[in-house]
Amino acid sequence: MRQRTLEIVVGCFMLAGIGALLFLALQVSGLTPQSGEPTYKVYANFNDIGGLSVRGQVSMAGVTIGEVTDITLDRETYQARVEMAVNRSVDIIPTDSTAVIRTAGLLGEKYIDVSIGADQSYMQPGDTFYGTQSALNIERLISNFASGK
Repeated sequence: MRQRTLEIVVGCFMLAGIGALLFLALQVSGLTPQSGEPTYKVYANFNDIGGLSVRGQVSMAGVTIGEVTDITLDRETYQARVEMAVNRSVDIIPTDSTAVIRTAGLLGEKYIDVSIGADQSYMQPGDTFYGTQSALNIERLISNFASGK
């Protein structure tokens, strides 16, 4: 009987460990369940997205308000066109706001930070951000510094 109890305790411990590893893997990979909140699409054009990827966060004042849903190359301007799904509850983004690509965390995860403008009118579905600031490319900075540019 004692042997059977020990096996059950070890089995429960192993299941808890596997569950914890699965939870950590989902947190690190960003595969979290989608929220059921309705969204609307807005766009931004960047010269360099510097590693920004689909499912990247969109935040305003440190609060996550949406995610990146698509990244394409605009054939006319040769810029990266980023499509974002913003939560419909956040319908107060002024039209002169700026989308900035920033880096978060030790792993260098890229996200879009919305810097608020002062305009009295708000962005509507399908609008494009007035201003953008591309990602800081460390390799390019070092290369320019080394070559004296």
